Amino acid sequence: MPAQPTAFPIGAVDAQRVEDALSRIGPKWTTWSVMTLAEEHRPMRVREVAAQLPFISEPVVSKRLATMQADGLVIRDGDHRWAPYRLSPLGESLAPVYRAISDWSRAHLSQDRMAEAERVEDALRRLDLRQTTAVIQTLDGGPKRFVHITEEVGMDDSWARHRLLRLQADGLVTRTGVRHRDPYALTEAGQALGDVYANVDHWSSAVERTTATAPHPVAAAMRNHVGAPLGADGARPAAALRRSTAAPNVLFSHASQPPPRVSPTLTAQSFPGRGR
Repeated sequence: MPAQPTAFPIGAVDAQRVEDALSRIGPKWTTWSVMTLAEEHRPMRVREVAAQLPFISEPVVSKRLATMQADGLVIRDGDHRWAPYRLSPLGESLAPVYRAISDWSRAHLSQDRMAEAERVEDALRRLDLRQTTAVIQTLDGGPKRFVHITEEVGMDDSWARHRLLRLQADGLVTRTGVRHRDPYALTEAGQALGDVYANVDHWSSAVERTTATAPHPVAAAMRNHVGAPLGADGARPAAALRRSTAAPNVLFSHASQPPPRVSPTLTAQSFPGRGR
């Protein structure tokens, strides 16, 4: 496997390709499902996955795994109703992507102790909305006024206002002043997205090679992630996960976190041979 990139200019990525890749891994509970299958490292039936994720109902787990199968992240050992799921090679190759996202989150979003799957999903909710990457790329060149952003990205005014408000709420974009015409600029967190985009771009090339016939990922994103404000749903599970405890997480190469009561701790054994 080629060496993973360590730095990458934000403006050098293909924004549409990155967004397509993020839309595969961004829908809620995808990271938790991947990490559960990775930790167990064996085929698992829906009820077995659900048993490891007690804050998600079994029907939700079933639907999530079915979408992940359509997106090439998991495969089934058989075609009968109860056939178990396991990670595909594409799903197994997500470790560097998760690690980059977790590093970025810890450095620029929150120092709070939480399960790694929760941290990654929190970060992905900020990144995988439609045209977010394009807006960040546009602002990477320096502050720009609203009209210039809409022109460069190709957004209508109403959609651009909605997206910029969300990016501000998520801590990726800020306004340089209080006047109507004052430009928008990237925050420190927005400016630091190079490594995240590098790893997503690297992973997306594998998506293109191995899942050319899979359903277009944007369709899955539109079905499952419609851009509700961060924290608008799942508040109870998120609070429960923050209270959970777990073993040291070698996959992400970070110091020991207060580990979740639930199963997905994602140790090095989760992705054998995939250390730093």
